[in-house]
Amino acid sequence: MKKCLLFLITLVISFTTVVSAFAQGTVKGKIVDGTTKDPLPGATVILKGTSIAVPATADGTFTLKVDDPNASAILINFVGFTQKEISIAGLNGTKNLGTISLQPSESSLGEILVTANSYAIDRQTPVAISTISSELIVEKVGNQEFPELLKSTPGVYATKAGGGFGDSRINLRGFKNANVAVMINGVPVNDMENGSVYWSNWAGLTDVTKSMQVQRGLGASKVAVPSVGGTINIITKTTDAVKGGSLFYGIGNDGYNKIGFTYSTGLTDKGWAFAASGSKTEGNGWADGLQFEAYNYFFNISKLINDKHTISLTGFGAPQVHGQRSTRQKIQDYRNAPQGLKWNSDFGYQNGQMVSVRNNFYHKPQFSLNHYWTIDETSFLSTAVYASIGTGGGGNYTGTLNRTGDFYSPYDMDAAVDANVKSEDGRALTYLRASRNDHLWYGALSTYQKKINENINLLAGLDMRYYYGKHFTEVTDLLGSQYVLDNSDKNNPNKRAKVGDKISYNNDGVVLWEGGFLQGEYTSGPLSSFISVAASNTSYRRIDHFLSDDNPIQTTDFQHFFGYQAKGGANYNLSEVHNVFANVGYFEKAPFFNAVFVNNQNVPNPDAVNEKILSYELGYGYRTRALSANLNLYRTTWKDRSFTRQFQGAEPGSVYFANFLGVDALHQGVEVDFAYQPINALTIRGMASVGDWTWMNDLEKVDFTDETQTKTNSIGPVYMKGLKVGDAAQTTASIGVDYKVIDELKVGVDYNYYADFNSDFDPTTLDKPGLTPWKVPNYSLLDLNASFKMKIAGLNASLYANVNNVLGTEYISDGYATFEKVNVGQENETRISNASNSTVYFGTGRTWTTGLKINF
Repeated sequence: MKKCLLFLITLVISFTTVVSAFAQGTVKGKIVDGTTKDPLPGATVILKGTSIAVPATADGTFTLKVDDPNASAILINFVGFTQKEISIAGLNGTKNLGTISLQPSESSLGEILVTANSYAIDRQTPVAISTISSELIVEKVGNQEFPELLKSTPGVYATKAGGGFGDSRINLRGFKNANVAVMINGVPVNDMENGSVYWSNWAGLTDVTKSMQVQRGLGASKVAVPSVGGTINIITKTTDAVKGGSLFYGIGNDGYNKIGFTYSTGLTDKGWAFAASGSKTEGNGWADGLQFEAYNYFFNISKLINDKHTISLTGFGAPQVHGQRSTRQKIQDYRNAPQGLKWNSDFGYQNGQMVSVRNNFYHKPQFSLNHYWTIDETSFLSTAVYASIGTGGGGNYTGTLNRTGDFYSPYDMDAAVDANVKSEDGRALTYLRASRNDHLWYGALSTYQKKINENINLLAGLDMRYYYGKHFTEVTDLLGSQYVLDNSDKNNPNKRAKVGDKISYNNDGVVLWEGGFLQGEYTSGPLSSFISVAASNTSYRRIDHFLSDDNPIQTTDFQHFFGYQAKGGANYNLSEVHNVFANVGYFEKAPFFNAVFVNNQNVPNPDAVNEKILSYELGYGYRTRALSANLNLYRTTWKDRSFTRQFQGAEPGSVYFANFLGVDALHQGVEVDFAYQPINALTIRGMASVGDWTWMNDLEKVDFTDETQTKTNSIGPVYMKGLKVGDAAQTTASIGVDYKVIDELKVGVDYNYYADFNSDFDPTTLDKPGLTPWKVPNYSLLDLNASFKMKIAGLNASLYANVNNVLGTEYISDGYATFEKVNVGQENETRISNASNSTVYFGTGRTWTTGLKINF
């Protein structure tokens, strides 16, 4: 590690003198919307006649190094705005162009309108937002995933969970992944049945992301019903991409290896634009048994037909397979394990080869065809039709697996094979299987915009979706046996299943969604406001293929849930420096699929009702040339919430699930963030977020099912009232510094602090009031990054280096509390939750990556 860092430092210093010798000058400036005067992060600044370009940062500023003595002008582009050319003839030294205004273009080739309409604008859209530019993503990403890039955002808690590739999770204002909407180019990607987001499906999109915006609370997204916690809006590069491309190669800790490319034609004279990227990433993972292999591809083809019509086709996907660490362990067990914090109990060896007993494999390509129609000077229609086809699942085992040694050693797969070979009639005693979740998803999202006059703008849209999910268990490895005996299929009792055959359960879920929205916007001088109404109908149907064909409930009727929302807000710019905003919204949304068909049975739950959310927020903003700051206060009440939790069973590798219905929660808090740039070379960012997230009621009964989707038992009452919502730190803070040592060398440091972190808890042990889950110890992390620009064979190149958790801090990233009985059978019998009886994931230790990117 030390040798690697020393090599990088030496390389950086050696190149500094070489690059400086070619310098002719530097151009700086700030790019803003000519109408709203808001910054345009991601705007592209191109040296005319070349492929040399830089993006504008989050505050609209840019710095372009000019090495060509013949350079005469720069071109400034941003989606939806007219290109601007500025002369830099005779440049010698540094030239500050000041504020550069771009004017909107009705006929420019651009993003999907639904994307633009879902993108919040600073000092105009009355919501709490944080925007991360492509420049910052490239500099900070290393071997991190999308959720981790947001860890310095107010209200966000992100971890790698068990540490497997793509297994990261994110909580926003205390709400889990399932209740945080994720949109890519305006298209929703949360699972239609349970709201989940699996980040491994989108690995690699960091290479083509132009910007990523987090909208906390109700947000600005134009879909029929919003999310509860907020929205993550990822916008990829499309036709605004600069002509040219890049090659990238990177390495990192534990065998991390990545190679990739990007290419774009830019907008041709005939109105065509094409962009593509691809990459392969592989490694062993930070902990044992987490090897992974992942690919990523992306393409966009766009055609400017005429000044009224444009079409654009986008596709992307990320097939991958990776080992998982799915079993939390007690803290002392990590201490006792020879592997230390890298101990993983979920893998084994067979014939000398590593076998990931718990693994994940998935491929979820998504394709969208977009049409933009400039009807006239005051109206615009944008329509996106999209399709996504998901295949894959997660692996586990059934039977008994012994270990090669003590409790901390891997599974002995050879022993399982020997036992199977000796079994009577070739029947499997132990075998590997996978829980599959394949799906087909089609949708259409159309938005019409009408400018009534200078002050009033109307938006109307349709949001239509069709989802067909296939859920089954399949045999993946017989481990030397001849078949698996399974009695789950009533149409085929005593089935002798082979590899690829379905066992345990085989059911489908159908989800229909029809929604519409209408929004009016009013802008007059310093005031901008909106009011929005929306409605949707969600329909669920369940098909159980393992029920007998003559069973009348093999296919259920559709269960319909009507949801609606009403929200509004206003922003007022008190001056060029100060602004205030407020928003309020109430909406009802359909419960998730498993709350409608409780215990995975084809009997609709008569008690399933809409979830009810009331949210409001106040905000203040301060903007000067050097300092920008925000203060937000929020309060969200969530009633009749439904969700499913997964818990570890008593047997190794076993899990069970609890269905929670009718839970109420209160999420409230205050957030502060700022960015300070006293000089052009130095940027200081910081934030602090303090939440108060609490469960509001007890539950009479909770039902449990096992992995075969069979009801195991019920418990109750469950005393949750007054307990803190767990699974995320309720207090977070960060400070980050980026400094340009010279124009070619930029270094950054980020410090993050986490506190008031209540563990998730096992509801089966909350059998009396007053029990409090164990609280995870506070911790802080330090990350470093550096980037260096240089020339290689006349081509622009950049060298990146990242070290995360520089100090090697040992910390617990995920805690799960158990309430253990003490003084059993005595008068003072009670339950306690503490560090000794809770199970945890320790966070990732020190990691590093370095990579070289060459632009052409």
